[in-house]
Amino acid sequence: MPRIIGVDIPGNKRIEFSLRYIYGVGPAKALEIIEKLNIPREIKAKDLSGEQIAAINSLLQNEMMVEGDLRRVVAADIRRLQQINCYRGIRNRRNLPCHGQRTKTNARTRKGKKVTIGAIRDKTQRRLAAKG
Repeated sequence: MPRIIGVDIPGNKRIEFSLRYIYGVGPAKALEIIEKLNIPREIKAKDLSGEQIAAINSLLQNEMMVEGDLRRVVAADIRRLQQINCYRGIRNRRNLPCHGQRTKTNARTRKGKKVTIGAIRDKTQRRLAAKG
């Protein structure tokens, strides 16, 4: 398992797919890195030489914003939206979707487990709730 910028990338996968395990590197950036450094696309991550790993490390550190730096920037952007009380900031604060998705149904990933609020229809349950 090669280690690039503090992230263990899977060694048994091709390098173009292994690089995606780094936060901020997607399919397009992974291919861009490989082409820039003249690394063959079909090589597995475990077969990379020390020089190639060092070249990938230096490229990611110097030219691209990934991992911790990118996480801090994204968190700061969300904090700024919350401070200025814009729509997206309010939605982030309430843990609701902020890109226009419907919430009457679906959105369970963001909203969490369903919680029923309101009247209790079963009479026995209603009596128990009144006593407690």
